[in-house]
Amino acid sequence: AVVNAANSALAPGGEVCGAIHRAAGPELARECASVGGCPTGEARLTGGHDLPARHVIHAVGPVWQGGGANEDALLASAYRSSLELARTHGLTTIAFPAISTGIYGFPPDRAARIAVDTIRQFGEGLDVTLVAFDAATARILTEALA
Repeated sequence: AVVNAANSALAPGGEVCGAIHRAAGPELARECASVGGCPTGEARLTGGHDLPARHVIHAVGPVWQGGGANEDALLASAYRSSLELARTHGLTTIAFPAISTGIYGFPPDRAARIAVDTIRQFGEGLDVTLVAFDAATARILTEALA
């Protein structure tokens, strides 16, 4: 499965979300519309459609509001919910983007630590890949893994 850094409507958006929707084709948007949305901190599973991945896990991370609006817990919950969906549906491989660090404004270094800690705690038995959009994100993820 590939994880989509989704919005709560599961609608095609920008950045990672837009790229996944474009690559998956219009059937993904139709399936997402039938799901009916997803609250922040949760995830939903759809087919992969035209993607090489069989499934897309749509994880809704929080919009950064300065750190006082439970953002850390909501981000951890989005990762945990994604891992639980993968396990529940018998998936063994999952690729994550840096959820909430784009237009949602979550500080990348803080988000990377949350991602790595949550995956280490709840990702046992899964082949997890963290995908970096650019060299700066790759460096931050590498530091968090260390």
